[in-house]
Amino acid sequence: MMLRTLSIFLLMVSVQSQVTDDYIARLTQMYGPTKTVATNEARQNPQSRNPVVPPIQARTEDNEDSRCIMSNGQFGECVPYHKCKVYNVNNQNYNIGGLDCLHCEAQADLTCASLYDTCCQLSDIIPSDQPVKLPQPQRAGCGWANPDGVGAQIGGDSNKYTKFAEFPWMVAILNVKPVNDDEPTGLKLLVYIGGGSLIHPSVVLTVAHYVVGNKTLKIRAGEWDTQTTKEIYPYQDRDAASIEIHKDFHAKNLFYNIAVLFLNKPLDLAPNVGVVCLPPPRIPQRANIRCIATGWGKDLFNHDGRYQVTLKKIELPVVAHDDCQAALRKTRLGKHFVLHSSFMCAGGELGKDTCTGDGGAPLSCPIEYEKDRYVQSGIVAWGIGCGADGTPGVYVDVSVVRDWIDDKVIGKGYDPSTYSF
Repeated sequence: MMLRTLSIFLLMVSVQSQVTDDYIARLTQMYGPTKTVATNEARQNPQSRNPVVPPIQARTEDNEDSRCIMSNGQFGECVPYHKCKVYNVNNQNYNIGGLDCLHCEAQADLTCASLYDTCCQLSDIIPSDQPVKLPQPQRAGCGWANPDGVGAQIGGDSNKYTKFAEFPWMVAILNVKPVNDDEPTGLKLLVYIGGGSLIHPSVVLTVAHYVVGNKTLKIRAGEWDTQTTKEIYPYQDRDAASIEIHKDFHAKNLFYNIAVLFLNKPLDLAPNVGVVCLPPPRIPQRANIRCIATGWGKDLFNHDGRYQVTLKKIELPVVAHDDCQAALRKTRLGKHFVLHSSFMCAGGELGKDTCTGDGGAPLSCPIEYEKDRYVQSGIVAWGIGCGADGTPGVYVDVSVVRDWIDDKVIGKGYDPSTYSF
């Protein structure tokens, strides 16, 4: 029977960037009692455990009335910008602009219901069976970003939200669950459990604590705005055929919190689907280098925060290991806390951090002397307060586990040179 899936993302609370009470309790046992006690979001607001992004009905847009009236009084049809020749001249990227935010009441074209549509003259509509492809720079190797995005760029805060396909290695990790436990072959839900990164067309990197014990995982690559399918290039879904967890992963303290997902079939590389580079073994990222963290997680700590439907980004400086440990000792972790060698840190700037729902996502750092090229130095792991008091966030140090990643990738018959530079 063909798997029927109700494409609705149920966002589950992650370890990042709110350290759970259970984890704090374990650390307290190891390093002694803490001096302060922070409020627990999940206790104050139980609904924060399962916030729901609007269902697929909001994405299909099949039942929208596509008829419209153009400024010259002629009848037109509402189509995505890239399907209208007026906005597709010379196959160039274009910025629609005119918005103060994404997904707000204002729209770039007030005659159409969707933010991503324009009222196009009928003779200018590109036929649906004619694919629209924008020419992309020919760049060999991994880690290439698209700083100007690909296709229409719909306004928004460029310091908070990514452009479409800006970081094409970002993926979402989904758990396939039945709507009714009594009908395991019936309708399915796609439950969002965290972020990940593509390091090979068949290999995804994420944190172990999200995927350990999960047997029905799916990944989504090329996603950007979870409320629409009108982007110029579609997202791609793949099943996880197998999962490798680091042999030294410790669920009680999250040491070596790394997992590799091998997909049932390769992804098709496209402008919005690409691979990131990984650092050489045991060469940590330099302190103070400013890197980019991406994700669909919350924008603020506690119940004031909202999950993002559009992929967001935040620029953060790498924090030296000893400096990060000193900062964490000033929190409820206490003065005896020891930051494990498998972790690195970034952030430390007031109000700037990854947050709940960002776990597993990449921390991408610029490669020196190579414009627009990035290496994944970290994986979002955990933190305290989403930067509310300027405490750095904690990430898996990818350089520490690079040899282990290579070993697992080679063991499956894949070539590590795909993510090497």
